[in-house]
Amino acid sequence: MLNFGLVDLRLVAPRDGWPNPSAGPAASGADIVLERAEVFETVADAVADCAHVYATTVRKRGVSKPVVTPEEAAGEIHREEGRSAILFGPERSGLETDDVAVARTIVTVPINPEFGSLNLAQAVILVAYEWSKGVRLAQPTQEVLDPPAPQDELDGMIGQLDAMLEESGYYFPPDRVPSTKRTLRTLLTKPAWSSQELRTLRGVLSALEGKKRHRGS
Repeated sequence: MLNFGLVDLRLVAPRDGWPNPSAGPAASGADIVLERAEVFETVADAVADCAHVYATTVRKRGVSKPVVTPEEAAGEIHREEGRSAILFGPERSGLETDDVAVARTIVTVPINPEFGSLNLAQAVILVAYEWSKGVRLAQPTQEVLDPPAPQDELDGMIGQLDAMLEESGYYFPPDRVPSTKRTLRTLLTKPAWSSQELRTLRGVLSALEGKKRHRGS
């Protein structure tokens, strides 16, 4: 739940009572979900304040309700007014028919009919992920990158390198100089260099050129 920004957990008649000392280690640090969890005696009590109730299950015989995918359910939840609830059943047995009857809509994951087994955690992840597409979640692994350097700074670095190459005799034979310079510029303009990266590279060039010396030398 917490991976995808959901924190409101409601438990119905937990088999092992609540709080459950085994829940903390199993939650892998998602303590806020456990701390905010509410316990109810019945499904009806748990969803009493919800305007839209979805039951995650395969089609139940004798129950005639709209059936949607997790993606469709998520879109409806974001569009609809009022609180929504998504019901998940126990790991082994899933939701009972009476529990499904409380819901207005059934959510079923499109899955390979030859292997249709999903455990509870997998079902929660699929539904929560689809819901998360409608909200802005920060990507914790994404680094904040420096903005690209302006063109004049890039031209300055290329000019410095060009002068060094001229002096070293790199450009040879003469008839290929324009082509070689174009190739180098193309190579150097592919990355979106930041100003700091260009300063670092120019420092390297200056050191190679002999304009800088290590401290203490």
